[in-house]
Amino acid sequence: MDFGALWQSYDQLDLSLPADAWPTTAVLSGVAGDSVLRIGTSGWSRKEYAGTLYTKGIKDTLAEYSRLFNCVELNATHYKIYSPDDIRKWTDKTKGRDFRFCPKVPQSISHHSTLLNAGTETAAFLESIRAFETQLGPVFLQLSEHFSPVRKLNLYKYLELLPRDIRFYVEVRHPDWFEKTAEREEFFRTLHQLGIGVVMTDTPGRRDCLHMAHTIPHLFLRFVTKGGHPLDVTRLHAWKERLDAWKAQGLQDIYFFLHVHDGVHEADFYQVVRKVFGLPELSPQPQQTQMSLF
Repeated sequence: MDFGALWQSYDQLDLSLPADAWPTTAVLSGVAGDSVLRIGTSGWSRKEYAGTLYTKGIKDTLAEYSRLFNCVELNATHYKIYSPDDIRKWTDKTKGRDFRFCPKVPQSISHHSTLLNAGTETAAFLESIRAFETQLGPVFLQLSEHFSPVRKLNLYKYLELLPRDIRFYVEVRHPDWFEKTAEREEFFRTLHQLGIGVVMTDTPGRRDCLHMAHTIPHLFLRFVTKGGHPLDVTRLHAWKERLDAWKAQGLQDIYFFLHVHDGVHEADFYQVVRKVFGLPELSPQPQQTQMSLF
């Protein structure tokens, strides 16, 4: 993900985590409960994984990915609606694992429609992703950087019609959603009333998207990092501390998606992630020399 990736001045940026936003105290119950941490990336077939995360020449990349991670930010569904049969081929490869697919709403809906003329596409998408069955994680609607609060009623009316048995998150990028206090507060309040989450995006060049507001007691975080830089480790430790605090306040499911820009150091960085979060290692596959992430 290139959104907000400001690597040329990375060392000079203040990337400390902001204070919690006003909805968070109201949404989190204040009582610690069961909290599940899921960590994943944006796909299982990235070329950078060959010979680093994966044994070189491995063919079943999804099966190997699901050994290393327990969720995936499924960008593939952003570009087409898959048939239920196609989706069942994916779930067959992860069967028996505690694994979740988190599909992105197709761009034909999120970017190429007004959201008011997307009923047919949305119905087809929902029918498709229900084939994930118990492996369906949260679904996220990513709006374009041009989708401003001027069209907020389109968004709110669209969200009202979504099924309540699937968890949805919304990612907005236009600066007016965050810079205008009235729009920001209405946005968070509306999503809370609808039981819909708002994506947090921690990326160097757009700190406004790291709003630190929970509208539901669950988290969908997109963490954009260079991968081979000491500052990345500092940022990880800061997130570990904040997540522990939120869990103590009642935060439940946590989806932590890594977007690493340095393919050279990517495998090493995932090892750091494992250590920071105290995740256990898996036993290596037969004839596999690469260390496992979990």
